[in-house]
Amino acid sequence: MTALLLRTEGAPAPELPTLPQVPGETLWSTLGPETLAAPALEIAFPSFKDGRGFTLARELRDRLGYQGWLRASGDLLPDQATHLRDVGFDDVLINENSTAAWERAAMRFKQRLQRVAAHDHRARGLSGDTVEGLNAHFATLETEAILEESLLRRWPGAIAVLSSFGAEAAVTLHLAAQLDRFIPVLFLDTGKLFPETLAYQKALARRLGLGNIRLIKPAPAALAAADPLGDLWTRDCNACCALRKVAPLAPEAEAFAVLITGRKRVHGHERESLPVLERQGAQLRLNPLAAWSEAKVEAYFQRFDLPRHPLWAEGYRSLGCAPCTAPAGAAGPRSGRWAGLEKTECGIHRPQVITVR
Repeated sequence: MTALLLRTEGAPAPELPTLPQVPGETLWSTLGPETLAAPALEIAFPSFKDGRGFTLARELRDRLGYQGWLRASGDLLPDQATHLRDVGFDDVLINENSTAAWERAAMRFKQRLQRVAAHDHRARGLSGDTVEGLNAHFATLETEAILEESLLRRWPGAIAVLSSFGAEAAVTLHLAAQLDRFIPVLFLDTGKLFPETLAYQKALARRLGLGNIRLIKPAPAALAAADPLGDLWTRDCNACCALRKVAPLAPEAEAFAVLITGRKRVHGHERESLPVLERQGAQLRLNPLAAWSEAKVEAYFQRFDLPRHPLWAEGYRSLGCAPCTAPAGAAGPRSGRWAGLEKTECGIHRPQVITVR
């Protein structure tokens, strides 16, 4: 085995015979002070399809402020070199017979970095374009072409998918995975999701080969302070969404210039006039399926034999947290969300200020 350097800046590699090893599936919140004080750590990936090691490295760097050396090891692929460095790894332990493939991947990554650095204004925003101008441009393209331009040329390294792994999520994720199986996928586990959704997330990620799922949860301290009994939704569903969705997502989403969503105009209410591209604060939201009909979504599922969410067969056409979601009625696919209330959105797709009490 040999260690391939992923980054050239910063401190040199530690002169240690072995590094303390942390399994990739470890939760960042369980790491003790002795681990965080180590000058170097090795995160072991059980499978190249398991993205939890990426999440752990990012949490170590961004949330816990770990400044030591990070090494990746285990079942990894050369084309994951980009994402390993993106989340903070310094080197990767590889088989010597795969050195050439890894070095080629690392070189491609360095070249990509140079391009992104040279056009950083493009990677972080609109360059010389306007939202209106890009919407006019995207209107001439098929969905696949919109995503290809966005992921590979316009915002490489600065774009992620925001997915609930709900009723229609497989379409957006499949489209993105055809271009980059290791694109960051932000998944909010609110603590109130259906068990079927959690199982579907794992199964669909395996099916599509998604290798960079970033699991986001509300902070335990915030839940203890604002919702100790877990019943906030019964008193104030807006505050519950703010606590369990809006607040946890905000700091994780800041790392990206653009978030891809699966929203569609056919969902109704505020989404009826949904543009393909919109600005939300300093960030852009890309809605490549905005104009898709229910029939087109169904045809895509059939064409690629994509698995449906387990609750689809029970009439759930839109899925969120279990307490606030029911099977859809005649009013439309999202009529089961917050049924009987005026509420139609959780808040992650529009700027707002909600007081959690």
